[in-house]
Amino acid sequence: MAEIRTVGIVGAGQMGNGIAHVFALAGYDVLLTDISQTSLDKAIATIDRNLERQVTRGKVAAGDKAAAMARIRTTLTLADVGPSDLIIEAATERETVKQAIFEDLLPHLKPTTILTSNTSSISITRLASRTDRPEKFMGFHFMNPVPVMQLVELIRGIATDAETWDTLHEVVKKLGKTAASAEDFPAFIVNRILMPMINEAVYTLYEGVGNVKSIDESLKLGANHPMGPLELADFIGLDTCLAIMNVLHDGLADTKYRPCPLLTKYVEAGWLGRKTQRGFYDYRGEVPVPTR
Repeated sequence: MAEIRTVGIVGAGQMGNGIAHVFALAGYDVLLTDISQTSLDKAIATIDRNLERQVTRGKVAAGDKAAAMARIRTTLTLADVGPSDLIIEAATERETVKQAIFEDLLPHLKPTTILTSNTSSISITRLASRTDRPEKFMGFHFMNPVPVMQLVELIRGIATDAETWDTLHEVVKKLGKTAASAEDFPAFIVNRILMPMINEAVYTLYEGVGNVKSIDESLKLGANHPMGPLELADFIGLDTCLAIMNVLHDGLADTKYRPCPLLTKYVEAGWLGRKTQRGFYDYRGEVPVPTR
């Protein structure tokens, strides 16, 4: 197995900063990059705040928090992450963006660098084919919020070799998380099941079967879900939900995966959920209020 000491993370958003958090806490040296200094500053502040919350709850020692923060560096230059032992792409869920990142990275990589994508739905084989090392390329899908959720989906591309698989499986163990092996089909395991449920909840709203509150309460109280499907969609981001449904619809050519027109309408309006303060709920007041 390859030895992983340094980790480069591309994308400092919700997923990227969460991944940086858990890797630094597990003892890895982390270099986080983004196209925006504002995003990098916000990521560092978020990691510091989330680690402090873990300290307050007695889950992390204050000294471990300080050591983790010291292991995280940031850069605006994508090429700087090239020499890392492991690179995790955590950019927006658009295939063209991800392909461009990997192509820009190629001239700066070590021969031994492992490339991974945190994509929640896009073909790993197709992404790997745009690189010079498909055998050292894998899907490395963390769940949101990363510091809390225990599962990591490991997805082999058609060319991924055994050493790369074994190396990442050991990394997941060192992070204190659990790996699930998924085949390289659209949306893998979790989102193949979760997103159609969310999409069906939006159809239920669209068709007037129930309002936002009744749909979410029905699933929480009737199916023992910790969060209603529309509340969960807001947490994930409605643009991400729509992107994954489009991948499922295009990749599997089945009408049951057709995105609900109401989901599309919310995204077109820029009502993407918590990150824009409006989605199926309006978060601009003290208490979230359903928008339908």
